[in-house]
Amino acid sequence: MADEKPRVLVVEDDEALGRQVVRHLTEAGFDTRWLTNGRDALEVPTDAFGMLVLDLMLPGAHGFDVLKRFRETSEAPVLILSARNETPDKVRALGLGADDYLTKPFWPDELVARVRARLRRPTLRRADVVRFGRARIDLAARQVSIDEAVVDLTRVEFDLLAALARRPGVALSRSWLAEHVLDPEREGGERTLDVHVSRLRRKLGPAGAHIATVWGIGYRLDAADAS
Repeated sequence: MADEKPRVLVVEDDEALGRQVVRHLTEAGFDTRWLTNGRDALEVPTDAFGMLVLDLMLPGAHGFDVLKRFRETSEAPVLILSARNETPDKVRALGLGADDYLTKPFWPDELVARVRARLRRPTLRRADVVRFGRARIDLAARQVSIDEAVVDLTRVEFDLLAALARRPGVALSRSWLAEHVLDPEREGGERTLDVHVSRLRRKLGPAGAHIATVWGIGYRLDAADAS
């Protein structure tokens, strides 16, 4: 229904901070559920929530493990809320599929604003088609075309492009892509992945330029339009 409140899952083990986050999100109009243990967060059905607000240092399971599990089954936005402000932590979180990273301490109004901003952006979970340049990928039909001409892709090439297309504008790490796209026993690892990206770009022609290299992380699909 149009008037349904957006559902936000908060995973934060600090009792005082968790209560504060839940209070501000609830007052802002969100339907909020709060968990304090990473192990519990691993068991939650991810399709029940429109967004995840996640601490990293959790009892039971690390926040990175929760993030990986969530991203395997959901395209909903993820906001990391952590006292860890080192660049490697931020890079890893973004590489694993987080959409935003807010360090503690923070202003509650900024948290609410970031949650609202992320929820305003549509996710591919509601769509099967992504367009970038003159190319079009139909995820349900497993077909890629350029100006209505079908592009002949291998299974790996399509799966690689689909993984990027499911999160347009988000940098995915080479390690994540290699793990989820390649068969490690037959197709190698990250170096092999780079070869597949190069071949995929060539097959896509000018549209291949939309597959951007994010140095130190991996690759990102810059999709001009998603529908």
